Amino acid sequence: MNDRPFYIERPLYLQRIMPFVGKDIMKIMVGQRRVGKSYLLYQLMDRISSLDPQGQQIYINKELHEFAAIRTAEDLIAYVDSRRQSDRRLYLFIDELQEIDEFEKALRNFQAEGKIDIYGTGSNAKLLSGELATYLSGRYVEIKVYGLTYTEFLQFHNLAQGRDAFKAYLKFGGLPYLRHLDLEEEVVFDYLRNILDAILLKDIVSRYDIRNVSFLQRLTRFLADNVGSLVTARKISDYLKSQKIKVSHNLVLDYLSYLTTAFLVFRANRMDIVGKKIFEIGEKYYFEDLGLRHALVGFQTIDINKMLENIVYVHLRSAGYKVMIGKMGKKEVDFVCEKGGERLYIQVAYLITDNKVKNREFDNLLAIPDNFPKMVISMDEMAGGSYQGIQHLHIEDFLISITEITLSKSSSVIAVQTDKKL
Repeated sequence: MNDRPFYIERPLYLQRIMPFVGKDIMKIMVGQRRVGKSYLLYQLMDRISSLDPQGQQIYINKELHEFAAIRTAEDLIAYVDSRRQSDRRLYLFIDELQEIDEFEKALRNFQAEGKIDIYGTGSNAKLLSGELATYLSGRYVEIKVYGLTYTEFLQFHNLAQGRDAFKAYLKFGGLPYLRHLDLEEEVVFDYLRNILDAILLKDIVSRYDIRNVSFLQRLTRFLADNVGSLVTARKISDYLKSQKIKVSHNLVLDYLSYLTTAFLVFRANRMDIVGKKIFEIGEKYYFEDLGLRHALVGFQTIDINKMLENIVYVHLRSAGYKVMIGKMGKKEVDFVCEKGGERLYIQVAYLITDNKVKNREFDNLLAIPDNFPKMVISMDEMAGGSYQGIQHLHIEDFLISITEITLSKSSSVIAVQTDKKL
């Protein structure tokens, strides 16, 4: 494949993948449909061409008709063998691996042969889970790909940081293809509704042979209406009963699993901050892309708190954090973020309008009996500084400035590092 479509590099992911180039380990990128995984493959192909101009590259995209005949592991092996040049190192790029039956057998075969550097993408969270992970013997690295961060959104749309740009990000989300469209509601939401339909129909209905499509659609809308709210299967069942729909508890759980597996929504579990126990019942759901949520239920300013929570949650995930909901007695902390053995606590609020709100947001953090960093994020124009050791950041500053957070158990101060290349 010589003619690449135009792209803007995404250093956030290239920096994670490049250390594994040329190593005997498969590089697999997973994420929601249309978050830019294919374009990351193009970027890697160009980078590798510069590093190894004598190498051979084979590219397969299962969404293109020309590769429709590659249906099984045997087909994949035959296709690669028929094109491979034995005197050159081969770099193999496969887009949408899950569309090839038993693809893992072909990958393991290639890896056993040696001199094949393998890169793949998938739109299924269970692509490399369970028995499949065991079969591949841990000889792979999984890189999760998300929609555009706010910094990337500004770069892709050639926008300056500010209120209008942030509102556009809040309303339309961060799918990369939006850079080709006018940021107008009718245009963008028509596109996003098509993407939402593709996720539901191709990545869920077809894959899992779903019969009750109407229930799947209602469940998705319910989650969109209840972003950031505690959800249980019973709560969903009660809602459906009010709609005169009868479904079993297990079916609700299955469909929730399908939605998370397709990366349409993320599930955030609750944990006891003191006892460190993970609660089995009651979790919150956030959309991978807010634009898809708004294409489904509309953009309403009354939902601003939900939207801000959603954006912060996904931003933390994209930065590599495991993110949970914190519970401590009757108090709740929006996000408990963990990475590398360290922890960060975050509260998200629209505006700190009075002492009652201030006490709620800051006091919940002050009550936590440890010295890990703590932060309140809001849209207050005067946000900045700290209160009793808790930093208060404007959400744009949080999204733009913090690309890496250095945590210290001995200090409640958060050192932020900015990546000027983003």
